[in-house]
Amino acid sequence: MTETMTPPDVSTNPAGELSTLRALEAEAIEIIREVVAEFERPALLFSGGKDSAVLLHVALKALAPAPLPLTLLHVDTGHNLPEVIAFRDEVVERHGLRLHVAAVEDWIADGRLVERPDGTRNPLQTVPLVDTIETERFDALLGGARRDEDRARAKERIFSVRSAMGGWDPRGQRPELWNLYNGRHAPGENTRVFPLSNWTELDVWRYIEAEDVALPPIYYAHERDVFLRDGMWLTPGPWFGPRDDEPLVTRTVRYRTVGDGSCTGAVASEARTTSDIIAEVAASHLSERGATRADDRLSEAAMEDRKREGYF
Repeated sequence: MTETMTPPDVSTNPAGELSTLRALEAEAIEIIREVVAEFERPALLFSGGKDSAVLLHVALKALAPAPLPLTLLHVDTGHNLPEVIAFRDEVVERHGLRLHVAAVEDWIADGRLVERPDGTRNPLQTVPLVDTIETERFDALLGGARRDEDRARAKERIFSVRSAMGGWDPRGQRPELWNLYNGRHAPGENTRVFPLSNWTELDVWRYIEAEDVALPPIYYAHERDVFLRDGMWLTPGPWFGPRDDEPLVTRTVRYRTVGDGSCTGAVASEARTTSDIIAEVAASHLSERGATRADDRLSEAAMEDRKREGYF
C-alpha cells in the first residue's frame, strides 16, 4: 500500500521558511534590478524603519559589487524619534550613500504647509514628497510598503504609476501578469515600486534574523517613559503631549513600526531579541499599522485617501 506523504509545514519547518525567504528575496532583487535598468533617476525611500532597512539590504545585495546607483530619500516630519534618525545617518555613512532629506519643517517655515491643530505631521508628508519628486526629477521611487499592512496597500500593484501631481487611481492600475512589469510613464508622471509587496511582517522579521539586518534599537523591548492616548503608548515630544490628563509612566515597550512620534505608538512587550519578536508577531492578530498608527484610524479609508493625494 502506498503511504500518503504530507507536505512539510512551511510555517514550522526552518528549511521551508528559508526557502520562502529566498524566493521573496529573489523576487525583490529582480524588481530592483528592473528599476535600475529601466529608469533614469530612481530613488529609494528610506526612513530608517525595519521595512526600508530590509529594502536597502536587498538593494545592496542586488547591485553588488557596484556602488548603489540610487539616492536615498527621507521625508522627515521633524517628529521622528532620535534613535531612528541616528540609525538612518549611521547607515548612510557606513555604506557611503547619498541621502536627500525633505524636511516638513522647511515647508511649514515658508508657508507651503500649515501645522495641524492635533500636532501630527504624518499627513503633511505628501506635499514635500511630491515637490521633491518634481524638483529632483525622480522617475521611480522604491518603497518598502507591503500588501498585508493595510487594505489600500493590498490594492497596490508592484509598479504603481502616479500622475504628475502624485495621485494614485486604484481603478486605473495596470495588469501584472507573472513577473512582467510595465514602467512606461508619460512626462511628469512617476512610478512607485514596491519590491516587498508580497512579504508579510513575519517574513520581514524572519529575514532580519536570517540576514542579521541592523535596526534602530527601539524595535526591541526597552524601558521608556510613555503616556496613554487613544489606547496607544506615546513618547513625550514636541507633538502636544503629554497633556495634563495624560500621566507619564515607565513601561517596557517596543515599536512595531516607526514614524511621526505624535501618531506612532509603542506596544507593551518583553521581546528583546529577534527570535522573541518573531514569536510575538506570529501570535498577533493585528498588523503593525493597525496596532500602533493613529493616523490610520482617522477613517475607514484613511490610507487610501492619502495615497490618492500622493502618499507612499
